[in-house]
Amino acid sequence: GLVSAARYEGAQHSERKALPVLQVQWSNGVFVSGMSAGMHLSRDPRVEFGPLVELQRRRDESGRGGGVDGMLMRYSVVSLPDAALSENRLTGMTPVATRLLGGGFLNAYLTPDWRVTGSLLYGAGNERDGARLDLGVQRLAMQAGAQHRVSVAAGVSLVNAGYNRAFFGVDELDSLRSGHPVYRPGGGLKDAHLGLRWNWVFTPSWMLTSNLQLVRLAGDARHSPLVERPTNLTVSTAIAYRF
Repeated sequence: GLVSAARYEGAQHSERKALPVLQVQWSNGVFVSGMSAGMHLSRDPRVEFGPLVELQRRRDESGRGGGVDGMLMRYSVVSLPDAALSENRLTGMTPVATRLLGGGFLNAYLTPDWRVTGSLLYGAGNERDGARLDLGVQRLAMQAGAQHRVSVAAGVSLVNAGYNRAFFGVDELDSLRSGHPVYRPGGGLKDAHLGLRWNWVFTPSWMLTSNLQLVRLAGDARHSPLVERPTNLTVSTAIAYRF
């Protein structure tokens, strides 16, 4: 598939790239979905819960991931152009290392078509002390003709201070290198988001799946000097084979 997304949370410019799509679930409840994996433990079809892990990619000065590299790059204090004169507000900022987050998920079906979702993950950031709680509601698989299914979702993300410091904060050393003022955000509401998924089924095995997600930063994350644009739009589409 192809995806168009902001270079990092709060970036003004987007990047476009090819991206593989993978979703697998085994009969024992273990599943893999993109950068996440977990296990369904519930025997009640109205409730889903279990452990969850997620790979959070490295964020370098360009805003892009730098591979699965857990090493935190260190810099000497040198004179750099003021970030206000740069097109990239991450210039001079310490990269955020790749981290494997751990936690769990809990989903409950209100009806066969509506469910509320929740997940809690911990371990983000260079200090491994960032936590994120995602809460949402979904309307599943609305039929729009014989070959089309549409799902919609809405939710919020809440984080602790460790998470916001890792991705939106500026410490004294980063301030010297980047030109940004020191910024120490606290925890709370990080964003609100809306999502739309459209599946166009060609045959029982082949389909076109497309996603649109709108994210609006809030709270201390929204006021970070690293944020160029508080609203980001992600659009993706992919040809998928189901087996």
